[in-house]
Amino acid sequence: MARLETWTSKLRRTNAKSDFQPANVSPDRRKQRRFTIRLWVVRNARFFEWFYEKFAKLFLFLHPLWKAVGYHRAEKPVTFVERHVKGLLFDCRMCGQCALSSTGMSCPMNCPKQLRNGPCGGVRANGNCEVEPDMPCVWVQAWNGASKMANGQEKMMDVQKPVNQSLRETSSWLRVTAEAAQAKESVKS
Repeated sequence: MARLETWTSKLRRTNAKSDFQPANVSPDRRKQRRFTIRLWVVRNARFFEWFYEKFAKLFLFLHPLWKAVGYHRAEKPVTFVERHVKGLLFDCRMCGQCALSSTGMSCPMNCPKQLRNGPCGGVRANGNCEVEPDMPCVWVQAWNGASKMANGQEKMMDVQKPVNQSLRETSSWLRVTAEAAQAKESVKS
């Protein structure tokens, strides 16, 4: 019995709390500032939808440039800009398969469970996440943002493909542009 007490007392000492807090380990690692910016973007989803439509047209217009430079060469600088812009506005996780225009400008990758096709069913009564109680549920915000967008609630009903992990940390802007250019060229043929 003394041996068991010694083992449990050692275990308690090793599990004792300390002042040390490793970076990015806490389940509440997100900052309130990011929630504030992300919620502001959702409240202004119609503007961001309009802006994205113009931005996508500009990127498609620049397709000959991307093609001349080489999409693989443009990837690194465009990804750098995309990571910082979308990181600030949407708390982007750089999955490489952006669904913001289909989810009311609320990134589904911010869901702790990374659900891409709707809420888990564990939304709290106040609209916050069941996993991170201080965080507003991504899907409640997505519905609010989609209601402000033209055809937003219809787009919310589209089933999103599962995340292709090989596209993580790549530019969705360039990928969408290349796909749109290819579709445009196939229509002309």
